[in-house]
Amino acid sequence: MVVITAAAGFYLASLASGISPFNLGLIRAMAGIAVVTCGSSALNQALERRTDALMRRTSNRPMAAGRISLAHGLLVGFAAIFLGSVYLAHVTNLLTGTLTLITAVGYVGIYTPLKRITVVNTFIGAFPGALPPLIGWTAARGVIEWPAIALFAILFVWQFPHFMAIGWMYRDDYASAGIRLTPTQPDEVFAARSTVIQSLFYAVLMVPVSIWPTWLGVTGNIYGVIAAILSAGYLWYTIRFARITRNPMAPESRTYACDLLKASVIYLPLLMAAMMLDAKGRLFF
Repeated sequence: MVVITAAAGFYLASLASGISPFNLGLIRAMAGIAVVTCGSSALNQALERRTDALMRRTSNRPMAAGRISLAHGLLVGFAAIFLGSVYLAHVTNLLTGTLTLITAVGYVGIYTPLKRITVVNTFIGAFPGALPPLIGWTAARGVIEWPAIALFAILFVWQFPHFMAIGWMYRDDYASAGIRLTPTQPDEVFAARSTVIQSLFYAVLMVPVSIWPTWLGVTGNIYGVIAAILSAGYLWYTIRFARITRNPMAPESRTYACDLLKASVIYLPLLMAAMMLDAKGRLFF
């Protein structure tokens, strides 16, 4: 998803510059971003190897399962992040290399440790999580502009219902591993209400934020209509997810979370595809 959203940012920025996005620059930029992403994942797994081993959904990860040593994971992680960032600074621009490095540091150095300290980690982690499309934009244009900020905002807001659903589905796993999330708070009724309130707030906010690119002139009105419809659907699944407050312990509460999770992973690619297909300056139809 990181590379896909970064590629969308590069594509839109290239069209804004009046050039074809299908060039060697796209391949170089995405290669660098992919390398840094892999490095960040390696360091994250190194830091969370003991925690991962306690959870069913992560216990088979290479370092948690002992298939890769800690030293090997750290070496690969640091090397990939450093070399990938330097490479991006060389083949694109210094801003892109710096932003990519900041994203990796924010994810691994700030967000990951906070997961065992405070439930605010989700909010803080949403910042590096939303940077890839902005990085894709700067890779093509070399500057941070309002359309890039709009792409950042879309990714930022989208994450909350998505991760609240994941947190609710696996709250027992997370709680047993000591991961602090809104859904894992001891009082289950309070946890359910807090989870729903945050999810609904951002799902409602998603409607105007998703249309922002149209207001900025990045896309045509067709995208704006599609974005509104898709966001209304995302909101509907979030409203349905709110039923977990009726009985947080009921088996169907996990079903509501699972449905919202599925909706979130369908919603974002469709939104990005619509944005790219109706982008101003597009090269087809």
